[in-house]
Formats: sequence, C-alpha cells, structure tokens
Amino acid sequence: MPILILVICALALYIDFMPGAKFVLLTDPNSGFGHSLETKLGLDLRGGFSATYQALPVADSTGKLIYPSSGDMSQIRTIIENRVNGTGIGEIVVETKGSDQLTVEVPGATNPDQIQSLVGQQGLLTFIPLDRATYGYMNVTATGSTPVAGTKTVPNEGTVIDSSAYPKPLFDGKQVDGDPNQTHAFYDTAASTPLWTVVLHLKTEAAATFATWSAANIGNYFMIVMDNTVISAPYIREAIPNGTASISGSMDKTSATNLATVLQYGALPFPLNNATFTQIPATLGKTFMDQTLFAGAIGIGLVMLFMLIYYRLPGAVACIALTYYGIAVLAIFRIVPVTLSLAGIAGFVLSVGMAVDANILIFERTKEELRSGKTLQSAMEAGFNRALTSIIDSNVSTLITATILYFGGSPTVKGFALVLAIGVLASMFTAVTVSRRMLRLVVHQEFAQHAWLYGVTDEEFKARAVRMGRREARGRV
Repeated sequence: MPILILVICALALYIDFMPGAKFVLLTDPNSGFGHSLETKLGLDLRGGFSATYQALPVADSTGKLIYPSSGDMSQIRTIIENRVNGTGIGEIVVETKGSDQLTVEVPGATNPDQIQSLVGQQGLLTFIPLDRATYGYMNVTATGSTPVAGTKTVPNEGTVIDSSAYPKPLFDGKQVDGDPNQTHAFYDTAASTPLWTVVLHLKTEAAATFATWSAANIGNYFMIVMDNTVISAPYIREAIPNGTASISGSMDKTSATNLATVLQYGALPFPLNNATFTQIPATLGKTFMDQTLFAGAIGIGLVMLFMLIYYRLPGAVACIALTYYGIAVLAIFRIVPVTLSLAGIAGFVLSVGMAVDANILIFERTKEELRSGKTLQSAMEAGFNRALTSIIDSNVSTLITATILYFGGSPTVKGFALVLAIGVLASMFTAVTVSRRMLRLVVHQEFAQHAWLYGVTDEEFKARAVRMGRREARGRV
C-alpha cells in the first residue's frame, strides 16, 4: 500500500505540473496514451460557441413532408448531448427552441467547425455495393490483387454523391452496434502505414447479410457513405463472416473520433440546417477565476491552520493528506476529463469539507481511545476502525445524492455531481489510507511521545501510564 500511495502521488504530480504531459483519457481509453492534458473550463469561465439549428422536414415514400414532433426534438437533443459528451467535452447545454429548433452551447470551442463536425451532420450511414461491370473490381489472387477497370470510376473519399443514382444499400447505420467496445476509433500501428481507423460491428441480421454478400463478391467495391459523402470505398479481400468492418483513409484523430461517436449514438431522425453561430464570452472570466482561486486558497489555509492548532500532530498529518488529496483530484479532473464551471468548483470545495470531516472523526475517536488508557498505536488503530463506519455512511449517502443529481439534472448540475462524487471517493482514500499510513509511521518516533501533540492532558497520559503499570504488576504476581 505505501508503494501504491507513492506511485499515485508521482503520477498525479506528472499529470498536474509536467508541461506537455500526455496520458490516457478515461472517457476514451481506446485511443491510447497520446492525449495532451488540460484543465477544461466551462462556459461561464472560458466561453465558447453557441449554434442554433433547425430540424428540416423529410419526405415519406409518397412524397408527403413529415415535420418533427416534440418527441423527435427530444430525441435529437439526447443524441447530440451523447455525441458531444462522448468526445470528452462536458457541460454542454442543448435546449429546444420553438417547435423545430434547438440551441447547442459548447464550452471551449473556438470556431463553428468544431461544433458542426459533430452536431451538424445527420449521421445517416449507408453501405452501398458497386456493380463490378460498371465500377470494375480487384482481381484477388494468392500473390496479390490487380485492378480491373469498369465503365465508371469508383468515387473517391470525400466525394459528395446522389445516393439515389447508386444501387440500393445493403444496410444502414441503424444496423451498427453502438457499444463503444464494438464500435470505436483507434490508431492502427500494425498497418504498413500507421493511420487512424474506425472499427464497427454490425448487428446480427446485418452481419449475416454482409457475410453472404462478401463471400459472393470477392474483389468487388462497396462504398461507406455518411450523409451523401463517401467516407471510404474499399474492395472485398475475403469473406467477412463476423460482421466486423473497419473504415480507414485520410482521417485524423478528431475526424475518426467524431465518426465513431456518430456511429455509436446513431443518426438524427431529421437533418439539421444550421441557422446561426454565436461566440459566447466568458460570463465570469479570468478575474472571477483568480478571485475564486484566491478565496479557495484562503479557505483551505484557514482549515489547515485550524487542524494544526486544534489537533496538532494529527492535524499536521491531515494537512499533508489534504495536499495529497488536492493533487490527486486535480489529476483525475484532467484525465476524465471534467469540465470545471462555477458549479463544479462548488462541488470540489464541498468535497474538501468532506475530506476534513473524515479526519476530524478519526482524530476525535483517537483522543477518546487515548483517554481510556490505550497506547498511541492502539488508540490510533481503534480511532480509525471505529470512525470508519461513520465515514462510510456519510460518504455513501453523499454519493447516492450525487448519482441522483447526475442522472436527473441539467448539464450544470451533472458537472457539480460528477466533481462531488470524484472528490468524495478521493477523500475516502486519503483519509482512510494516506492519513493512516502516515500516522502509523509517525507514532513510532520518539518525538511523537508527548501528550500535547495529541490534544490530551499530561494527567490523562499519566493515568494511561498508571493503568499500564498496574497491568504489568498484576502480570508479575
């Protein structure tokens, strides 16, 4: 356990203070350890962009226009929230406006393209087979593949097409399994030229269709099309019986991640037409941020001063554990990542109070055990053990509340709940583990054998010594 505590501390220091530190994001573990880390700030502290979209009607099979209902707009809002949150951007605000409009506010976005790449596309994916007589094929042999030309060329990646001019799709994006373990983006270093690739897995019915078609069409081309734009146009090298396909090309990390996110959460039921883009200034800004950090430093300093004056040696240990706690929590915020708004900062401050409260419970129980005549080591262990139940009860109740807020609240409330939950879990670790290990080390030192350091009187320490002497005398008799 001491080694684990030191490893966590060293890792947290690297994540927090090393310029250009790179690590894995917990919200995107499949992309590896190449992420540059930063502390994300919300709209109120950093600003961002706001986009207003209008849902366009679609025609049914008879040509009649169908307009979005309130249920359709609610579904669109949910899909967009999932898409953006799936990329690690938190605290987004998506609100419906009128009968067919919605507004998307994204913190930290610096240009409209960052929003448009995720939100603006409908995400309608289709797999279109291409006839070999028209578009040619690849003559696949044991020694390699040779292209055979057709009367038309296969559309290049990025080409905008009219899907109605091509054969009927084999299946569409609704047949893609949205499980992130099945459909995700990753950097393929095993390829001859390393590149970003999106792996997708088809549902049972589509997988069977693709297996039958691929087995009968070795060498034929097919197009993967998103919103009438060709993403990839590969050929079939061999039968694909398991329903797993990959998309690769000239994609970078952002475009591959966005594509995987769109596939995971599905297409929008109606296409969107962007109406306006507006830059949002930070409503609170840098001055407020500096004032908040200054006020937080004063508050934490006063708490540490109280712990030092009232609890003395255990209080000094608690101050070191609290510093450890702050370093560890900031590292967690950066690797999740968590978007810190004013609400998130409030959640962090509240979790600091929970961390101090746990130490107070432990130290008060330790003092009671000392007064009852136990040795320092025994009193400390008993103090931790007897306070543990109260600490767990209070923290679990807070975690339950945070869970309810996270799943039932607005994006701002979710940010508060997430920060609070992370802080509470970290505070339990530091109070019960870090403080305990440090005190176990300290109480064995000669300088720590004084009543004043623990907030008890010399008489109480003498009473302990008398009781210990009586026990020894009875033992000799």
